[in-house]
Amino acid sequence: MRRHRKVKIVATLGPASSTKETIRALHEAGADVFRLNMSHGSHEDVAARHRFIREVEAEAGSPIAILADLQGPKLRLGLFAAGAHDLETGARFRLDLDPAPGDASRVQLPHVEIFDALRPGATLLVNDGKVRLRVESCGADFADCTVTVGGTVSDRKGVNVPDVVLPLAALSDKDRRDLEFVCGLGVDWLALSFVQRAADVEEARSLARGRAAILSKIEKPAAVGDFEAILAASDGIMVARGDLGVELPLQNVPPIQKRLVRKCRAAAKPVIVATQMLESMIENPTPTRAEVSDVATAIYEGADAIMLSAESAAGRYPREAVATMDAVAREVESDPTYTQIIESARAVERRTTADAIVSAAREVAEATHVRAIACFSESGTTALLVSRERPRVPIIALTSEVPTARRLCLSWGVDCVVTDPVDRFKKAVLAAIRAAVARGFADPRDRIVVTAGVPFNTPGSTNILRVAPCEERLIYQGEPE
Repeated sequence: MRRHRKVKIVATLGPASSTKETIRALHEAGADVFRLNMSHGSHEDVAARHRFIREVEAEAGSPIAILADLQGPKLRLGLFAAGAHDLETGARFRLDLDPAPGDASRVQLPHVEIFDALRPGATLLVNDGKVRLRVESCGADFADCTVTVGGTVSDRKGVNVPDVVLPLAALSDKDRRDLEFVCGLGVDWLALSFVQRAADVEEARSLARGRAAILSKIEKPAAVGDFEAILAASDGIMVARGDLGVELPLQNVPPIQKRLVRKCRAAAKPVIVATQMLESMIENPTPTRAEVSDVATAIYEGADAIMLSAESAAGRYPREAVATMDAVAREVESDPTYTQIIESARAVERRTTADAIVSAAREVAEATHVRAIACFSESGTTALLVSRERPRVPIIALTSEVPTARRLCLSWGVDCVVTDPVDRFKKAVLAAIRAAVARGFADPRDRIVVTAGVPFNTPGSTNILRVAPCEERLIYQGEPE
């Protein structure tokens, strides 16, 4: 299924989108990647959704990526005697390890790791930041706080600690079980929550053992501070603006988003912009103008993908939400200003032969009216490098590895085609021409650029570029390949 846009759309599945018919409708409306949120639903639910996606993929005849989003450790208050209490601004409030039901003066915080890391002056945010506490004094089992922003606190409300790096692993015991389960199913990407440092990513990679690519969610200030190392350790990034907006001043989030997107692009690693993109469509069939502008901004910045969360998982209009994103993306990408912005942000990287080849492929395509760039990429690396160039023409990634084709569904502008293995460049050219013509990217009178590496099936060996006329398939028709 050919998309007439470059940015990819990620749709989260949930109660509103669990049937095969709905998943098919979402894919037809524009969803390229489906997200399985491991915070909700049983393993049986996840397995059923995974099966439906693969059935839709087989019927559509084109790869679909599946992203499993691990929950991460959840920091929550204990229970209150009355279920909830109002905290007044300026009041004193204690957090401790005592499991006794809380009241207006104290409550349990059953996370000894937090007390180990807290220091006087630290801020704690309760219930998505609606209530704010400042630590005045603390010890191994308590923190005496002043309420700086009052409000209602109740059972099991979440707690954020924005200005402290917590001695917590990004993977809880539940996450480890979920990771093994979804890798056994055959997901393509693993999204890690609560990432604070590159070591969190390395732990997940060691557990995944190459069965899925690792995508780090940037949702904590510590992750922003250590972003370079986290990016180097990751295969992709998600800018999780919801949690970032809780732990950081809201005005800080847009420049962080822009900065992280550019760094991911320079590193040739896909980046998703996520959270509250079309939030009003949970209840309404159309978005607000501000939401449309927000989606458009992420596209203008050059993000590889934009994501729907509750809009497609639990909303009343999941298909309409995907279709809206698709329509916004098409309109933005047809704007001449979009091309100018994307190209002005292009960072030329020519440190290796592969860098030089893909950069030359983009320049040749744009200077000679070539219709597409086709690249053979068993590992996906060459396709990622071509995507980094953000060429004006379509990118066709050909690979004999189905997992590679699926993972590339997250990358900007990449149209993935699963082909038979090739061992000669002539076969590669013919396969590329056939794919370009069959998928409507070119006709027999056009030309395409073909890149590949010789010897074949050697990751990182991209070293050939050829401008091939599509009529070449007729020249070689009947000849042994």
